[in-house]
Amino acid sequence: MSLNIRSLSKRVAIKALVVTFALLPPTLLAQDAHIGSVRTEFKLLGPNNTIEVERFDDPEVQGISCYISYSQIGGITGAVGLAEEASEASVACRQTGEIIFDPADVEEQEVIFTQRRSALFKNMRVVRMHDTETQTFVYLTYSAKLVDGSPKNAITAVHYGDL
Repeated sequence: MSLNIRSLSKRVAIKALVVTFALLPPTLLAQDAHIGSVRTEFKLLGPNNTIEVERFDDPEVQGISCYISYSQIGGITGAVGLAEEASEASVACRQTGEIIFDPADVEEQEVIFTQRRSALFKNMRVVRMHDTETQTFVYLTYSAKLVDGSPKNAITAVHYGDL
């Protein structure tokens, strides 16, 4: 009998952990460095609405850092991770050191950053595209949903070759 209770309590604990992880605010799941934020709207209950700025480094190209800004809904739904965030985001990637990469490791087009933007089915992504002809990396940010995405996007580019 105690074995069944232990097994049941273990399953309940695992399910509680999965639910807790699913309800985490999206900014806690995918970020390298939180740079700052500004308040855009006061909320009486829960956190305020903000614009967040984060930095992440390109995982395959040393010497390029990307800065991304996006809105964060506050209030109670935002605090528990149930708010569906806006699709707008901005990205700016810059050379922050010597650019070093192995061409064999860099795909022509690759998702290099993903962040959850709602409890289910919506993600913000940054895709790196490699323009070998002009020796430039192009970075595109957009939101994708399971059924329909958003055409709202932002783009930036970093040249790595000789001028």
